[in-house]
Amino acid sequence: MELTHAGEPTLIVAVEDGTQVGQVRRVAKQVAEQIGFDEADAGRVALVATELAGNVLRHAQGGEIHVAIVPGHGAMGVSVTAVDRGRGFDMTTCLPDGYSTAGSRGEGLGAIRRQSQVMDAYADHRGSVVLARMYPRGVTHADIRFGVTQQGLADEPACGDGWALAFAGDATCVALVDGLGHGHAAHVAAAACVGAYVEAPDGDPVDLMGRLGTAMAPTRGGAVVLARHAGDALRYCGIGNISGSLHDRDGSRGLASHPGIVGTAARRVQAFDFKATAGKVLLMHSDGLQSRWSLHDYPGLVTRHPAVIAALLYRDFNRGRDDVTVLAITLEDRA
Repeated sequence: MELTHAGEPTLIVAVEDGTQVGQVRRVAKQVAEQIGFDEADAGRVALVATELAGNVLRHAQGGEIHVAIVPGHGAMGVSVTAVDRGRGFDMTTCLPDGYSTAGSRGEGLGAIRRQSQVMDAYADHRGSVVLARMYPRGVTHADIRFGVTQQGLADEPACGDGWALAFAGDATCVALVDGLGHGHAAHVAAAACVGAYVEAPDGDPVDLMGRLGTAMAPTRGGAVVLARHAGDALRYCGIGNISGSLHDRDGSRGLASHPGIVGTAARRVQAFDFKATAGKVLLMHSDGLQSRWSLHDYPGLVTRHPAVIAALLYRDFNRGRDDVTVLAITLEDRA
């Protein structure tokens, strides 16, 4: 197995006044140190997080910074994303050093680009999302074009959603689970699913669904979707109310899931096969996200880094009354 990663909730820090910029810096640095970044690399992460938080405060009068551990090819990385509802900006104009709309030195975005292996953004009149990803110095071509924004219901001690990503040979394998309800019992169900999945993720989704059902049987169960992409073909299997869809410049199509709860009485499991999927963006989300959204309402968004897409949908369509996970990945032919 080239890579297997069980995901965790995104660390989201509100930025509403200057005192919270320091909190963002500390959180980002701690995450970098947690995955083994040395002092210099952790300092890069702290610098980028500070710049992003300062920009959110100066230009949008507030927003959020999302910090997450991301798996990469040959290295783990840290993803720091600024999310706001300000007036937006033009990336081409604002990226060069010296340009500022707030009376500053105009070096923020340029500094972020220089310190990050990956930078991308989307902005319009509804606000901005700016992504920066950092891997250890000297690591190149590590980034995987995927992104996840996940958050538990407010005041709950644990998130009832879970996700996992795996690469094996030419296959890309993804799982998303929404434990029934929310809180501790939902978290137990989701953890049982993810734990069983990462033991052997590279299998036919129909067979895997049966194994996950057995693992979730002692729990309250939940909704599960599995996707396996190899070559130019996608095999997709879902039970329960997790939404899936495929997107490219030409449009989108929904992916069907069957009703039911994984972990309860066995039911017929069916997978769906799709051809010519390389280059498309696979989007999956739990029902903590509203279902009535369209990437067509955000011109050009489908071409941005999937992590930008996930964070933007979370910003604009989070219901705010359930655990929520938004996962986006560009399907690539790895043969």
